[in-house]
Amino acid sequence: MDWKKKTKELFNHVSPTPKEVFYLLTHTLLTLLIPLSFLLLANLSGAQYYLQTLTLYHSPQPFSFLLTFALNINPCILYILLSIISIATLIQGLTGKITLLNEPSSTTIIQPGLYTAWVILCIFHFCVGLGIEGSIAAGIYDYESNDYSSFGVQRSLLSRMIFLLGLHETTQAWSRMIVRPVVNDTVFGVERKERWVEKVAIAATLGTLWWWKLKEEVETLVVMAEVKKEQLIDVGICDFVGWWLYYLIVTIGMVRVVKGLVWIFMISLCRRRATRISPLESSDNDDKV
Repeated sequence: MDWKKKTKELFNHVSPTPKEVFYLLTHTLLTLLIPLSFLLLANLSGAQYYLQTLTLYHSPQPFSFLLTFALNINPCILYILLSIISIATLIQGLTGKITLLNEPSSTTIIQPGLYTAWVILCIFHFCVGLGIEGSIAAGIYDYESNDYSSFGVQRSLLSRMIFLLGLHETTQAWSRMIVRPVVNDTVFGVERKERWVEKVAIAATLGTLWWWKLKEEVETLVVMAEVKKEQLIDVGICDFVGWWLYYLIVTIGMVRVVKGLVWIFMISLCRRRATRISPLESSDNDDKV
């Protein structure tokens, strides 16, 4: 009967209802707040570097409140929230459990955790939206000549893939802890189990964003502190946190790789034991006969 249930679930995804389509789109877009936050912080870090180099040769000019908030206050809030989500993801990767906003075992949604998820999601959405708006207003995205290779960014394909794997794990943890409880309560009113369509949609959109823009620009976070130190420019707390956060995501990816290798080793070991036991059993049966 299990295969009949899986077949029925597959056909339900082939012809979903409008509510399920809306749920999938909303869930996927809100989940992308994590990679968009990394992209926004990388762009703001690069913009702040160029502004600091300009003030070395020109007198500083007062900036608008929107630009000041986008360059100074907004990144600090995002760094704190991303650090909390990343540390929770690392704890989950090492122990297999997360005590922060863990999913309930029943179909009802726990209200204190739901309220906390609403607050965190709204803060993330506000910071990312305001940061993008301030960046566009300041013309940060108009500088197509910004070559990030001038910062000395030459990461290997392996390191980029490990970072992508860690970012995917962090995005999945963000989806389970924050996004899914909020969207489930808003659309369906009850807690629903995570489905494979949601995982595929998140992986596909994250891979597209990574290939389009994120894979090169996010590395600005890890080299900005080194570049400022070499050029005798003041290194801020946000620069150090960005460097630390980048390697924290890499650590999450490495934990995932090690767990995958251990899982493959255990599967191969179990198969070897099974092949060794089966000839012994057959020989014992022959002796009995």
